[in-house]
Amino acid sequence: MRARTRTGLGALAAGVVSVLLAGTASAAPSPGAPGAGDPYYPNAGNGGTDVLHYDIRLTYQPATDLLSGTTTLLLTATQDLSRFDLDFALKASSVRVNNRPAQFTNQTGNGELVVTPAQPLLKGQTATVVVAYADTPSTEKVDGLNAWKKGSFGALGIDEPQSSAWWFPANDHPTDKATYDVTIEAPDDNAAISNGTLVRKTKSRAGWTRWQWRSTKPQATYLTSFIVGKYEVVESTTPDGKPFITAYGADLGDSLYAAKASVERTAEINEFLATQFGPYPFEAEGGVVTSGIGFSLENQTRPTYGARNFRAGSNTNLIAHENAHQWFGDNVSLGRWSDIWLNEGFASYASWLWSEHEGEGTVAELAQYTYDSNAADAPLWKLVPADVGADNQFDNAVYDRGALTLQALRTAVGDEAFFAILKTWQATKGGSDGRILEFIALAEKISGKPLHDLFQTWLYTAGKPAVGPNGAAAPALRAAAAPVKPKSYDQIQANHRFLAAEHAG
Repeated sequence: MRARTRTGLGALAAGVVSVLLAGTASAAPSPGAPGAGDPYYPNAGNGGTDVLHYDIRLTYQPATDLLSGTTTLLLTATQDLSRFDLDFALKASSVRVNNRPAQFTNQTGNGELVVTPAQPLLKGQTATVVVAYADTPSTEKVDGLNAWKKGSFGALGIDEPQSSAWWFPANDHPTDKATYDVTIEAPDDNAAISNGTLVRKTKSRAGWTRWQWRSTKPQATYLTSFIVGKYEVVESTTPDGKPFITAYGADLGDSLYAAKASVERTAEINEFLATQFGPYPFEAEGGVVTSGIGFSLENQTRPTYGARNFRAGSNTNLIAHENAHQWFGDNVSLGRWSDIWLNEGFASYASWLWSEHEGEGTVAELAQYTYDSNAADAPLWKLVPADVGADNQFDNAVYDRGALTLQALRTAVGDEAFFAILKTWQATKGGSDGRILEFIALAEKISGKPLHDLFQTWLYTAGKPAVGPNGAAAPALRAAAAPVKPKSYDQIQANHRFLAAEHAG
């Protein structure tokens, strides 16, 4: 299922060109492809449709794990379609397309809902698709995997690269982002948390409360969150007036205050990150801390943090990492899952920037220590960040070597050009997705420097680069006997281990 691709700038360039030149014209309506063409996950996403909006209206019963309701998709056909797929692990009970009953097949084992509308959809036509369902997400697997989390903490639709299939039908690939209305009804003693702005909480029957959330900026499916359980929900506003909503699991115990001391600084951290990357891109901020996961995930506007990240105390480096993703990964999403360096390398670099801001180790010190303390035969150098393979997407090569690549770029082009590159990437690609080659082209354009060799060395070639990320003059940063460890290094490394530990897929 997870095919490796050729590595190197030349191979990737050829692949991009072939995609751009591929034609989609057909003489008569034909089925949409069951996947978006991502080599790492061939069944992820779908061909032939572009989703504009999701209206998700659900009721969740924690005692039985029964999830029921409807999802309405407003989508546009990108080809003449006789039928199309949606990524979905649960069993649909009915499907309507433009108000007419449609034929459908639940291929739950491979996560596909195949829909045949009563009338074909023509290219450019916008359609309304309503899927009704009632199922128990914890019992359904896709290719042997289940990304739903259920336990004493409640239930979580949280994971990467896929999680939406266990609670709503979708075009589940980061290249098809949409806006969202998510409404979840849960028992009164449970919170129901998602993304964006909390529009209202209402009661339509005794014992149940309906929480309505709205996301008005383009959002990828895996960044959309379903969280139901016993949480303390804190509502306030940021200094610039955005809704700021945080939530803390009732079972955090001794980690609660450390978690609050970290997550409640989100607005401050985002203010700092905005000076590095450009304006914060979304309409709300916040965070959720839960015992239901060990990793953390950059859910749009409201990252979800595993409680164990705060067992040793406050952890603002993690807050910086996940909120940097609001720019790199959320606002500008990856074009293929092999482009994950554009997410994780940049978020890891943001932790270094925050460390320097907090006086716990400069970016140059962290980069040099990482380079010096990993010998030539260390695992860090065995994989190339530009194509680690689906099984290694959360390897430290993506995080640490990815951040080292950015420091090498900064050394080569200088601070002014480097931060102009980061800000221009956001300004030109925000709300959409990007590829590694596009970033390299932008870096060369802004800096006016040829950077092929630099990226080939750091992103595409296995082995420890001969010259470190701070350049040939870097030995001045080294101690006489051994590299000096910056204060923030161990915590950042622990965060990386937790981030990689429990992802499904």
